[in-house]
Amino acid sequence: MYDPPVQPSRQVLESAEFRRLVAGRWRVSLVLTALLFILYYGYIILIATNRQLVSRPVSGATTAGILFATGVIAGAWMLTAAYVVWANRQYDPAAAQLRARAEKGHG
Repeated sequence: MYDPPVQPSRQVLESAEFRRLVAGRWRVSLVLTALLFILYYGYIILIATNRQLVSRPVSGATTAGILFATGVIAGAWMLTAAYVVWANRQYDPAAAQLRARAEKGHG
């Protein structure tokens, strides 16, 4: 039985390095998504279950709920920044290395 040669790009796609790269991206994405859900839905649950706390005045017309909401937004920014740092340090260099390997195989 004849097996046609595997194209270099196909070899990269089937490599353990590529699978590790994809698995790592999924793992980071799922962890950050879970943290974001906890942050957002935790705030919603807090509002729903402890109205006295979130309606407590802090300064003038500012309530604790507004401060918590600001914390939720800041937390979302921090999670985004964490992803960007991870992608720049880990994912992008590994993807570039695999891309270079695939392009070298075509040449």
